[in-house]
Amino acid sequence: MRSSNPVFSRRGFSRDNGYAGFNTAPQAGGVGTQSGNPYADQQAQQGGNPYATNPYAQQDLQHGAPPQAPVSTGRMTMDDVVMRTATTLGVLVVTAALAWALLPVDDANINRSYGIAIGAGLVAMVLGLVQSFKRKASPALIVTYAALEGVFLGVISSVVDNRIASGAAMQAVIGTMAVFTAVLVAYKAGWIRVNRRFYGFVMAAALGFVLLMAVNLLFAVFGGGDGLGFRSGGLGIMFGIIGILLGACFLALDFKQVEDGIAYGAPREEAWLAAFGLTMTLVWIYMEFLRLIAILQGND
Repeated sequence: MRSSNPVFSRRGFSRDNGYAGFNTAPQAGGVGTQSGNPYADQQAQQGGNPYATNPYAQQDLQHGAPPQAPVSTGRMTMDDVVMRTATTLGVLVVTAALAWALLPVDDANINRSYGIAIGAGLVAMVLGLVQSFKRKASPALIVTYAALEGVFLGVISSVVDNRIASGAAMQAVIGTMAVFTAVLVAYKAGWIRVNRRFYGFVMAAALGFVLLMAVNLLFAVFGGGDGLGFRSGGLGIMFGIIGILLGACFLALDFKQVEDGIAYGAPREEAWLAAFGLTMTLVWIYMEFLRLIAILQGND
C-alpha cells in the first residue's frame, strides 16, 4: 500500500513474503490484465469491476467462485490497521504537544522554534519519500516520520493559534475528524465509488494543485509576499477548500486499499503502510484546515 499524500507517488502493496502486489501482472492462467492504475484490473474476476484486483487470494477457476481470503494467521486485519494507525497518530500527537509546550513562539524564541520546526518538517518529508519508494514497510522509519511531523505541526499550530487565529488548532482538529468520519460513512454506504476514473481524476487534480502551490511558493521566495496570492484572500480560501476536498478523496482511496488488502489476505506488516498512508492524508487535511482558518480569522 502506498502513501496517500498527493506530494508523494502512490505505490501498491508489496510483493514480499511471496505475495503478489497490486502493481504486478496476473499469474499465468489467471484473468485480467495490468493497467496503469496502481490496482490491477479485475473486470473478468468480479463482474466487470474496473478498479481493483486482489492478488492475495487464488480464484477457484474450476467452480468460478470469487477469490476468498485464506483463513490463516499472518494476514492483515482491521484491528492491525487500527492499532498501527493509532500508534502513528499517537506519536504524532504527543510530539506535537511537546513541541507546542517546549518550543515557544514568543518574540524572543520564535526564530529558534521556527528553525527546529522547519528542520523537522524537511527530515519528515525525506523519510516519507524514502518509505514511499521502499518495497517493505519500516515501522521504525514510519514512527520516526510521525514524531518529526508532530514537531513540525506542533510549532506551526502554536504560531497560528497564538499569533493569528485563537483556537485555530482545535478547530482544525475537529474539522479533520469531521472529514474523516464523513468520508468513512460515505464510503461504507456506497455513496463514493472508488474506481479507475475516480483515481485518475483525483491524481490529475492533485498534480495540478501541487504544481500551482509550488509555483506560488517560488514566487513568494523570490518575489516576497504571498507569491501569486494562492494562500491569502479569496484565492486562498478557494484553494484551502480544494485542498480539503482533495484530502477527502485520498481518504477514499486509502479506505479502498485497506479494504482490498484485508479482504484478500495482505501480509500483516502491510498494516504499517496503511497507517502511514492514512497518517499522511490526515496531516494534509489538518494543514489545509489550519491555513483556511488562519485566512478566515486573519481577515476579520
